[in-house]
Amino acid sequence: MAQEIEIEFKNLLTQKEYQQVYHYLPFKSVELMEQTNYYFETDDLKLKQKGAALRIRHKNGKCTLTLKEPHKEGLLETHDALTEEEANLWIQNKMMEKPHVTKQLQGLGISLESLRYLGSLTTRRKEIGYEGTTVVLDHSLYYDQEDYELEVEASSKEDGKKVIQEILKACNIPERETDNKIKRFYNAKLQSE
Repeated sequence: MAQEIEIEFKNLLTQKEYQQVYHYLPFKSVELMEQTNYYFETDDLKLKQKGAALRIRHKNGKCTLTLKEPHKEGLLETHDALTEEEANLWIQNKMMEKPHVTKQLQGLGISLESLRYLGSLTTRRKEIGYEGTTVVLDHSLYYDQEDYELEVEASSKEDGKKVIQEILKACNIPERETDNKIKRFYNAKLQSE
């Protein structure tokens, strides 16, 4: 599918809280996956100004170009598959048109030529199905930082909110205002400059 609506709830965790959630749900029984996100932006931050984000995700030997844009239900994600070679060209600032993402970027008034590669964030991820949602534990590394995060992906806001609140309450973890990965990455990048 080239487009989908993403509804997710996030909460940053301490390393100790990460371990609590890890043992509260059956994460031990699922395989650890590693994925790397490569982020892009314009010099004048047009994507950020529009609440959008552009990344290539490398996961399980596959590369996917994804544009995330605000949507009333969550985030509208637009995807295009990339070959490994195409992804490497993008990272070298040699962007090429891809049908779905390019069309969405044009709708935002952003040209491929104005995009620049910013850097990468690597996540070690475990995910399980739970009460009709997908519950994810992430350990992310970027610049000289690392963080831990609980994420719940759901088909409705009600289901997602209910499940994340249930897990946080059961593990006695406070709800925290949590920026998405690209915002955390971008803040770390600014601090490192």
